[in-house]
Amino acid sequence: MISDIELLGIDYRTLFLLAANGRIERENDPDRSPGPRFWLAGCASGNVFGIRADVANEIAAEIGSIAASEPPFASHDGFPRHIERYVALLGKQASELRATSGLIYELPHSLRHESRARLIGSESEEGRALHRTLCDRGMPEGMAELGFRVVSDFWPPWCAALVDGEIASVAFAARICDVGAELGLATAAKFRGQGFAAEAVCGWSHLPVLASRRLFYSTDQANLASRRVVSRLGLRFLGASLRIS
Repeated sequence: MISDIELLGIDYRTLFLLAANGRIERENDPDRSPGPRFWLAGCASGNVFGIRADVANEIAAEIGSIAASEPPFASHDGFPRHIERYVALLGKQASELRATSGLIYELPHSLRHESRARLIGSESEEGRALHRTLCDRGMPEGMAELGFRVVSDFWPPWCAALVDGEIASVAFAARICDVGAELGLATAAKFRGQGFAAEAVCGWSHLPVLASRRLFYSTDQANLASRRVVSRLGLRFLGASLRIS
């Protein structure tokens, strides 16, 4: 049986593209976004951390030494004990830094949840038909308002929850690698608070292409809407995370 700290290591490999030495090169997303300067995740048995490749070696070494002594970071609120030291060291290279804390949940395969929506996976015939329709007609207003300009912005594999023919919510692979996948989730404003996001997540967890991968759902501590989805689904809390960008 795999341990929680091993799962966090898989999540690290899922979230980021790594250099040969294990340093962060960038986010593992199609947009090739820059990764955080420092990332730390912890559970009751310990922590996993990574430092961006362009952080000076001497600063990285000092941060690594401090992170190695960090108590297990598994809190539902707050920051790691040495947050101020990490920020001070990274501040030697960057004038403006942003620190955010998050929560990481393990997402089981084949989640069971009562569904009122029509669930369509991207790899199915219905999914391919929906893809063609969106290419021809453009994104529906509810999704466009969330920044989805074209259907390729639904990073595959995805699962859409349709209500009366309209996309209420879509679950997609915000990050994916050979061993893991991170859930991304978006719900149109008029469908929020009705359980459709949880239904989309359940559909996503059933997608065959994800069966061999560990699945994760990460969210900011302050994101109450995401935490309500977690509560609806009864997901297991894996650990906390820190990003300094």
